[in-house]
Amino acid sequence: MGKVEARLHGNGKADEDQRPGLVHRRHDGNTVAQPSPASLQTTIKPLSGAGSQCRMQILLIEDDPIISWELQLRWQQHGWAVQVCDRLEKATEVVVGLTPDLLVLDMGLPDGDGLQWLQQWRRGDPRTPVLVLTARDQVADRVAGLKAGADDYLVKPFSVDELDARMEALLRRSVASRTRRAQLGRLSWLPDEGVVSCDGRPLELNPREFEVLGLLIQRAPRLVPKRVLLDALAERNLEVGDSAIEVYVSRLRKKLQDCQVRIETSRGFGYRLVLDAGPQGGTP
Repeated sequence: MGKVEARLHGNGKADEDQRPGLVHRRHDGNTVAQPSPASLQTTIKPLSGAGSQCRMQILLIEDDPIISWELQLRWQQHGWAVQVCDRLEKATEVVVGLTPDLLVLDMGLPDGDGLQWLQQWRRGDPRTPVLVLTARDQVADRVAGLKAGADDYLVKPFSVDELDARMEALLRRSVASRTRRAQLGRLSWLPDEGVVSCDGRPLELNPREFEVLGLLIQRAPRLVPKRVLLDALAERNLEVGDSAIEVYVSRLRKKLQDCQVRIETSRGFGYRLVLDAGPQGGTP
């Protein structure tokens, strides 16, 4: 992303929009060069299956192949597992018995209105964060989307950096709204009491270590992006640099050696907390 995107007008000619990092929806009735279905399939990493359990899982419901193509490539570079649905019927099949970390939803789909689909889906899943991504830019449209169950609303054309920032904000709020205690192996995290214990034995953690471990255990065994950790600390007035996160993770590894858990590093992306009955491993 970040390259110049083309906006198509009614005459079928493309004018370049010099604003970098913008994704534009094609105008109906125009033909554009599109990735082939086969090439799209090769880049999609499904929400279920080997290796996907430990990564942030995104469900994108979007019928524009150019937008979906660009976003899946970008998010996969973040280390996220991405499933794309270009029809509501397909999306309904995907979410049966499955809860993604975040859902990005277009409103105008070929087989129905995303707004109505969202209202129905929310009855069975009131917790998964939903970001509406649509060309509907009226205030009434935004209000209707939020009332239908969306957690955020972004209008096309949009900045991909802003989209990523909004997604990370939704993820942080989702984590904060979950249960106020968590357990993995011998490790127990009790935020209301400000305690982390291993087999009932309290661990000595500083505030930053406590917050980092809290995010990791609530999302275990899924990946927590490094940026999410940094932003969460900043929101609590515990701002640190990138290298400091590595220091805290290294300290946590030593303190968790007897707790049957292990912090794994996904280089360039983030960290995950997993069960481990064996020796502590990994590098900060």
